[in-house]
Amino acid sequence: MTTLPTSTQKKLGLVIDLDTCVGCHACVISCKGWNTENYGAPLSDQDAYGANPSGTFLNRVHSYEVQPTEGAAQLIHFPKSCLHCEDAPCVTVCPTGASYKRVEDGIVLVNESDCIGCGLCAWACPYGAREMDAEEKVMKKCTLCVDRIYNENLPEEDREPACVRTCPAGARHFGDFADPDSNVSRLTAERGGVDLMPEQGTKPVNKYLPPRPKDAMPEIDVLAPYLEPVVAEPKGFISWLDKALEKL
Repeated sequence: MTTLPTSTQKKLGLVIDLDTCVGCHACVISCKGWNTENYGAPLSDQDAYGANPSGTFLNRVHSYEVQPTEGAAQLIHFPKSCLHCEDAPCVTVCPTGASYKRVEDGIVLVNESDCIGCGLCAWACPYGAREMDAEEKVMKKCTLCVDRIYNENLPEEDREPACVRTCPAGARHFGDFADPDSNVSRLTAERGGVDLMPEQGTKPVNKYLPPRPKDAMPEIDVLAPYLEPVVAEPKGFISWLDKALEKL
Protein backbone atom coordinates (compact mmCIF):
# COMPACT_ATOMS: atom_id res chain seq x y z
CA MET A 1 0.00 0.00 0.00
CA THR A 2 1.09 3.59 -0.62
CA THR A 3 1.95 5.83 2.32
CA LEU A 4 1.03 9.50 2.57
CA PRO A 5 3.61 12.21 3.29
CA THR A 6 3.45 13.53 6.86
CA SER A 7 3.38 17.07 5.46
CA THR A 8 3.70 18.86 2.14
CA GLN A 9 5.59 22.03 1.24
CA LYS A 10 2.53 23.53 -0.45
CA LYS A 11 -1.20 22.77 -0.48
CA LEU A 12 -2.26 23.58 -4.01
CA GLY A 13 -5.98 23.41 -4.63
CA LEU A 14 -9.16 25.11 -5.76
CA VAL A 15 -11.81 27.35 -4.24
CA ILE A 16 -15.16 26.94 -6.00
CA ASP A 17 -17.78 29.65 -5.53
CA LEU A 18 -21.23 28.03 -5.58
CA ASP A 19 -22.83 31.47 -5.55
CA THR A 20 -21.15 32.41 -8.83
CA CYS A 21 -21.12 29.14 -10.80
CA VAL A 22 -23.74 29.28 -13.58
CA GLY A 23 -23.50 25.62 -14.61
CA CYS A 24 -22.24 26.37 -18.12
CA HIS A 25 -19.90 23.33 -18.16
CA ALA A 26 -17.05 25.35 -19.67
CA CYS A 27 -14.76 23.88 -17.00
CA VAL A 28 -15.82 20.35 -17.97
CA ILE A 29 -15.08 20.91 -21.66
CA SER A 30 -11.75 22.66 -21.10
CA CYS A 31 -10.66 19.92 -18.69
CA LYS A 32 -11.61 17.21 -21.16
CA GLY A 33 -9.79 18.96 -23.97
CA TRP A 34 -6.57 19.70 -22.10
CA ASN A 35 -6.24 16.28 -20.51
CA THR A 36 -7.06 14.47 -23.75
CA GLU A 37 -4.42 16.33 -25.72
CA ASN A 38 -1.65 16.55 -23.14
CA TYR A 39 -1.16 14.76 -19.80
CA GLY A 40 -1.21 10.93 -19.87
CA ALA A 41 -3.40 8.77 -22.07
CA PRO A 42 -6.37 10.47 -23.81
CA LEU A 43 -9.71 10.53 -22.01
CA SER A 44 -11.72 8.10 -24.09
CA ASP A 45 -15.37 8.18 -25.15
CA GLN A 46 -17.58 5.22 -26.02
CA ASP A 47 -20.49 5.40 -28.45
CA ALA A 48 -20.17 9.18 -28.38
CA TYR A 49 -22.86 9.74 -31.02
CA GLY A 50 -24.96 6.66 -30.33
CA ALA A 51 -27.88 5.83 -28.09
CA ASN A 52 -25.81 5.16 -24.95
CA PRO A 53 -22.82 7.50 -24.93
CA SER A 54 -20.31 7.36 -22.08
CA GLY A 55 -16.88 8.77 -21.43
CA THR A 56 -14.19 9.66 -18.95
CA PHE A 57 -14.30 13.10 -17.37
CA LEU A 58 -12.06 14.48 -14.62
CA ASN A 59 -14.46 17.28 -13.79
CA ARG A 60 -18.27 17.19 -13.76
CA VAL A 61 -21.00 19.68 -12.85
CA HIS A 62 -24.17 18.52 -11.09
CA SER A 63 -27.21 20.74 -10.62
CA TYR A 64 -29.59 20.53 -7.67
CA GLU A 65 -32.72 22.39 -6.66
CA VAL A 66 -32.31 23.23 -2.98
CA GLN A 67 -35.13 24.35 -0.70
CA PRO A 68 -33.76 26.26 2.31
CA THR A 69 -35.69 26.19 5.59
CA GLU A 70 -36.51 29.84 4.90
CA GLY A 71 -36.79 31.67 1.62
CA ALA A 72 -37.18 30.67 -1.99
CA ALA A 73 -35.77 27.54 -3.59
CA GLN A 74 -32.42 27.86 -5.31
CA LEU A 75 -30.80 26.07 -8.23
CA ILE A 76 -27.25 25.20 -7.19
CA HIS A 77 -24.64 24.17 -9.74
CA PHE A 78 -22.08 21.94 -8.05
CA PRO A 79 -18.75 21.27 -9.82
CA LYS A 80 -16.95 18.17 -8.59
CA SER A 81 -13.47 16.79 -9.14
CA CYS A 82 -10.64 15.37 -7.03
CA LEU A 83 -10.19 17.41 -3.85
CA HIS A 84 -6.52 16.40 -3.32
CA CYS A 85 -7.19 15.42 0.29
CA GLU A 86 -4.51 15.64 2.93
CA ASP A 87 -5.54 12.23 4.25
CA ALA A 88 -6.37 10.71 0.88
CA PRO A 89 -7.85 7.20 1.24
CA CYS A 90 -7.44 6.60 -2.49
CA VAL A 91 -3.68 6.69 -1.98
CA THR A 92 -3.42 4.42 1.02
CA VAL A 93 -5.50 1.61 -0.54
CA CYS A 94 -3.53 1.48 -3.80
CA PRO A 95 -1.80 -1.93 -3.95
CA THR A 96 0.81 -0.95 -6.55
CA GLY A 97 1.76 2.54 -5.44
CA ALA A 98 0.29 4.01 -8.61
CA SER A 99 -1.69 6.56 -6.58
CA TYR A 100 0.50 8.96 -4.66
CA LYS A 101 0.52 12.41 -3.06
CA ARG A 102 3.38 14.74 -3.95
CA VAL A 103 5.47 16.17 -1.12
CA GLU A 104 6.32 19.39 -2.95
CA ASP A 105 2.76 20.63 -3.60
CA GLY A 106 0.26 18.10 -2.18
CA ILE A 107 -1.21 17.17 -5.57
CA VAL A 108 -2.61 13.62 -5.75
CA LEU A 109 -1.67 11.86 -8.99
CA VAL A 110 -1.82 8.44 -10.64
CA ASN A 111 1.20 6.83 -12.29
CA GLU A 112 -0.69 5.22 -15.14
CA SER A 113 2.13 2.80 -15.99
CA ASP A 114 1.76 1.24 -12.51
CA CYS A 115 -2.05 1.28 -12.36
CA ILE A 116 -3.63 -2.17 -12.78
CA GLY A 117 -7.20 -0.87 -12.92
CA CYS A 118 -8.32 -2.71 -9.78
CA GLY A 119 -10.68 0.14 -8.83
CA LEU A 120 -9.84 0.12 -5.10
CA CYS A 121 -9.15 3.85 -5.15
CA ALA A 122 -12.58 4.52 -6.64
CA TRP A 123 -14.19 2.48 -3.86
CA ALA A 124 -12.17 4.34 -1.21
CA CYS A 125 -12.89 7.86 -2.50
CA PRO A 126 -16.03 9.19 -0.74
CA TYR A 127 -16.51 11.86 -3.42
CA GLY A 128 -16.70 9.67 -6.51
CA ALA A 129 -13.84 11.66 -8.00
CA ARG A 130 -12.07 8.76 -9.73
CA GLU A 131 -13.10 7.23 -13.03
CA MET A 132 -12.03 4.09 -14.83
CA ASP A 133 -11.13 4.80 -18.43
CA ALA A 134 -12.93 2.07 -20.34
CA GLU A 135 -10.37 2.05 -23.15
CA GLU A 136 -7.10 2.43 -21.24
CA LYS A 137 -8.26 0.32 -18.24
CA VAL A 138 -6.58 2.70 -15.80
CA MET A 139 -7.96 5.07 -13.19
CA LYS A 140 -8.21 8.74 -14.09
CA LYS A 141 -8.53 11.81 -11.87
CA CYS A 142 -7.97 15.56 -11.74
CA THR A 143 -4.26 16.45 -11.85
CA LEU A 144 -4.72 20.18 -11.13
CA CYS A 145 -3.21 20.48 -14.60
CA VAL A 146 0.25 19.78 -13.21
CA ASP A 147 1.58 20.01 -16.75
CA ARG A 148 0.26 23.58 -17.05
CA ILE A 149 0.99 25.18 -13.70
CA TYR A 150 4.75 24.51 -13.91
CA ASN A 151 5.10 24.95 -17.68
CA GLU A 152 7.47 27.88 -18.24
CA ASN A 153 6.73 27.79 -21.96
CA LEU A 154 3.24 29.12 -21.22
CA PRO A 155 2.51 32.78 -20.45
CA GLU A 156 2.27 33.47 -16.72
CA GLU A 157 -1.50 34.00 -16.88
CA ASP A 158 -1.97 30.52 -18.37
CA ARG A 159 -0.08 28.70 -15.61
CA GLU A 160 -3.22 27.65 -13.78
CA PRO A 161 -5.65 24.74 -14.23
CA ALA A 162 -7.59 24.78 -17.50
CA CYS A 163 -10.92 24.87 -15.63
CA VAL A 164 -9.88 27.99 -13.72
CA ARG A 165 -8.54 29.72 -16.82
CA THR A 166 -11.72 28.98 -18.76
CA CYS A 167 -14.49 29.75 -16.21
CA PRO A 168 -16.43 32.74 -17.63
CA ALA A 169 -18.06 33.53 -14.29
CA GLY A 170 -14.85 33.58 -12.25
CA ALA A 171 -16.25 30.90 -9.96
CA ARG A 172 -13.02 28.91 -9.73
CA HIS A 173 -9.82 30.03 -8.01
CA PHE A 174 -6.42 28.34 -7.77
CA GLY A 175 -3.68 28.83 -5.21
CA ASP A 176 -1.67 27.62 -2.24
CA PHE A 177 -3.67 27.00 0.95
CA ALA A 178 -0.44 26.70 2.91
CA ASP A 179 0.05 30.45 2.38
CA PRO A 180 -2.40 32.36 4.61
CA ASP A 181 -2.05 35.42 2.37
CA SER A 182 -2.84 33.62 -0.89
CA ASN A 183 -6.00 34.41 -2.82
CA VAL A 184 -7.60 31.06 -1.98
CA SER A 185 -6.82 31.37 1.74
CA ARG A 186 -8.30 34.87 1.89
CA LEU A 187 -11.42 33.86 -0.04
CA THR A 188 -11.97 30.88 2.25
CA ALA A 189 -11.65 33.04 5.36
CA GLU A 190 -13.78 35.93 4.07
CA ARG A 191 -16.63 33.85 2.63
CA GLY A 192 -16.68 30.98 5.13
CA GLY A 193 -15.32 28.32 2.76
CA VAL A 194 -16.23 24.78 3.77
CA ASP A 195 -14.96 21.24 3.26
CA LEU A 196 -17.05 18.78 1.28
CA MET A 197 -18.31 16.03 3.59
CA PRO A 198 -15.94 16.85 6.49
CA GLU A 199 -17.32 13.91 8.47
CA GLN A 200 -15.30 11.60 6.22
CA GLY A 201 -12.08 12.84 7.82
CA THR A 202 -10.19 13.10 4.53
CA LYS A 203 -9.27 16.80 5.03
CA PRO A 204 -9.92 17.91 1.45
CA VAL A 205 -7.71 20.74 0.24
CA ASN A 206 -10.33 22.15 -2.15
CA LYS A 207 -12.93 24.40 -0.54
CA TYR A 208 -16.45 25.45 -1.51
CA LEU A 209 -17.90 28.91 -0.94
CA PRO A 210 -21.58 28.54 0.02
CA PRO A 211 -24.26 30.35 -2.01
CA ARG A 212 -25.59 33.55 -0.52
CA PRO A 213 -29.27 33.64 0.56
CA LYS A 214 -31.22 34.93 -2.41
CA ASP A 215 -33.80 36.67 -0.20
CA ALA A 216 -31.06 39.03 0.94
CA MET A 217 -30.67 40.34 -2.60
CA PRO A 218 -32.87 43.28 -3.71
CA GLU A 219 -35.61 42.59 -6.22
CA ILE A 220 -34.72 44.28 -9.50
CA ASP A 221 -37.16 44.67 -12.38
CA VAL A 222 -34.89 44.96 -15.41
CA LEU A 223 -37.79 46.18 -17.56
CA ALA A 224 -38.81 48.99 -15.19
CA PRO A 225 -36.89 51.79 -16.99
CA TYR A 226 -38.62 50.87 -20.26
CA LEU A 227 -42.14 50.73 -18.81
CA GLU A 228 -42.18 54.25 -17.34
CA PRO A 229 -43.86 56.91 -19.52
CA VAL A 230 -41.45 59.25 -21.28
CA VAL A 231 -43.71 62.32 -20.76
CA ALA A 232 -46.77 62.90 -18.62
CA GLU A 233 -48.78 64.53 -21.46
CA PRO A 234 -48.35 63.51 -25.12
CA LYS A 235 -47.50 66.26 -27.58
CA GLY A 236 -47.51 66.82 -31.33
CA PHE A 237 -48.70 64.00 -33.57
CA ILE A 238 -49.03 61.57 -30.64
CA SER A 239 -51.34 64.06 -28.88
CA TRP A 240 -53.52 64.45 -32.00
CA LEU A 241 -53.63 60.66 -32.52
CA ASP A 242 -54.59 60.08 -28.89
CA LYS A 243 -57.51 62.51 -29.13
CA ALA A 244 -58.63 61.05 -32.48
CA LEU A 245 -58.71 57.55 -31.05
CA GLU A 246 -60.75 58.69 -28.07
CA LYS A 247 -63.54 59.77 -30.43
CA LEU A 248 -63.88 56.37 -32.06
